[in-house]
Amino acid sequence: MTELLKVAVPNKGILSEYATQMLEEAGYAVRKDTKTLRVLDSVNGIEFFYLRPRDIATYVGTGALDLGLTGLDLLADSRSDAVRVADLNFGKSTFRFAGEPGRFSQLADISGKRVATAYPDLLQDFLIANGVTAAIVKLDGAVETAVSLGVADLVADVVSSGNTLRQAGLEIFGPVILESSAYLIANSSSLSKATTLLRRLNGVLVAREFVIFDYDCPASLVEQASNITPGIESPTISPTKDAEWVAVRALVRRELTNEKMDELYDLGARAILVSAIHAARI
Repeated sequence: MTELLKVAVPNKGILSEYATQMLEEAGYAVRKDTKTLRVLDSVNGIEFFYLRPRDIATYVGTGALDLGLTGLDLLADSRSDAVRVADLNFGKSTFRFAGEPGRFSQLADISGKRVATAYPDLLQDFLIANGVTAAIVKLDGAVETAVSLGVADLVADVVSSGNTLRQAGLEIFGPVILESSAYLIANSSSLSKATTLLRRLNGVLVAREFVIFDYDCPASLVEQASNITPGIESPTISPTKDAEWVAVRALVRRELTNEKMDELYDLGARAILVSAIHAARI
């Protein structure tokens, strides 16, 4: 019997929502109830374990599970032996310092101060690397209240929009400690097992980022048209019944759809059609 691939998935929060959606688009069985902790996908030979996002890197790093989907910030803070496999392009955020407006402006200003954070090891590694000494106050969450309650002089926290910190009367300052997003991670001994899952997840990313362009183009303008829509490797050029025209197919980044359609039309291309991609292997 083939051994099941064991994969950790975040059990709550925005990481869970996006990870579950991505896995479903990749053709895997996913949970339908947020109380479900394990899902067996016997067709694909995978067992998914829904775990606290903060614990995933630990489970994967110790070899208890083969692969996992989690935030880069959580991986860094765990000091796990798990390795990065691929950026999954969701859950983007930055890890930043914030304090009372006007009190801090640069990294040196926090020397000797108390810094509240839910990511103590990530912060400590950063401070050591930059030669700064500060007292780290470990909190499990809602660190933005630490300053007003007198627990700390400033905070280091994950920032998406920054609204939560501003509402707490704090101002972001200093360098970016870490730019984070969701990653596929693996135990070093399980890297070879990540091939199919990674290929499928990459297929989802391509399907989200690209659309298919089909259009008719005068044969004399095909080189110029190909410069407008070069595709990933090169466009596909096919003959038509009219020898003076060719049919062109190419992948184009979704956000450039209307811009490229306008360029092609102005060039002389016609019958320009755009189709969504539901799955891909590049």
